[in-house]
Amino acid sequence: MEARTMTTVLTALPQPTPGGVPTRLDMHGRSFHSRALSTYLQLTVRPFLTVWSKTSALPWPMGLVDYAGMLVPPLKGTRHSKVTLAECEAEWIRAEGVSNDRVVLYLHGGAFVCCGLNSHRRLTSRVSASADAPVLSVDYRMMPRNPIAHAVEDGVDGFRFLLESGYRADQIVIAGDSAGGYLAFMVALMLRDLGLPTPAGIATMSPLTDMDPSGKLEHANASKCAVFPAGAVPALTVLADRVDARIVVEGERGPRVSPVDADLVGLPPVLIQAGSTEMVLADAELMAERLAAAGVDCELQVWDNQVHVFQAADFVPEAHRAVRKFGAFVKAHSPMSATADSA
Repeated sequence: MEARTMTTVLTALPQPTPGGVPTRLDMHGRSFHSRALSTYLQLTVRPFLTVWSKTSALPWPMGLVDYAGMLVPPLKGTRHSKVTLAECEAEWIRAEGVSNDRVVLYLHGGAFVCCGLNSHRRLTSRVSASADAPVLSVDYRMMPRNPIAHAVEDGVDGFRFLLESGYRADQIVIAGDSAGGYLAFMVALMLRDLGLPTPAGIATMSPLTDMDPSGKLEHANASKCAVFPAGAVPALTVLADRVDARIVVEGERGPRVSPVDADLVGLPPVLIQAGSTEMVLADAELMAERLAAAGVDCELQVWDNQVHVFQAADFVPEAHRAVRKFGAFVKAHSPMSATADSA
């Protein structure tokens, strides 16, 4: 199973030829609420990640993060129901009054080790409302029990499920935040290499696109990021290496592939949102450049002084603006007709 997945992604990794440049939009303005959020994260999450980065080999109870998410309700009127995929669970999220004209396949963030359906239900309900679409949120398999390759497989299974539910590929936008952004790109690449139809688009929030930490550590934001201390990024790479250091392809050991190093030709239009001071901006900028070089339509929105996945904090005005633009991208790249019945 594992070898099957990575074999298709690793078939060819040519460097993109010179092409266009991505559309970059600098979204200005910073509210008091966003400044307060940044300060709070610096005093809470960043110290925790500092400790985790030094002790990532310990059996941290990461499942508690998703359980805590149950305390945060989805938007009022949202319906949600469980779905069983081949190797994991998923969940339909349907904000009040949304149509079936399109659908979002959502892959949550959490560094491949934490979060899930509960932690992201509020955010996915807001995405559903802004996109006027149901969302299929995938509770993919995570480290340390499973390699990242299995999470990619689960995303592909989610896409197949949507096709079997009656949606056409051009009605499906694949979306994700942080590590889920990595998975969104890798799932789209896998679909292409498996000969499955191309989705309507890819929409991401603060996507991790490069498992090599060097670009992030050398970026000016390495010392500015409110969420990630410098040690957290290499610690994640070490953990991934420990879980599945090398994927065996045709009897040989090959490197794990990051979206920025893949052959990106043929991907659908892409939206990338990132904060101007977060460490993962380095990944967002590099991915946008690589996509444009491959001839892929890409819009990079850089939000002034916003933190990693600020969109999840819906008390922040900029988060509302960003999610509205996220939904607008979904609607702009999917047609207005469907035969599917999601829930």
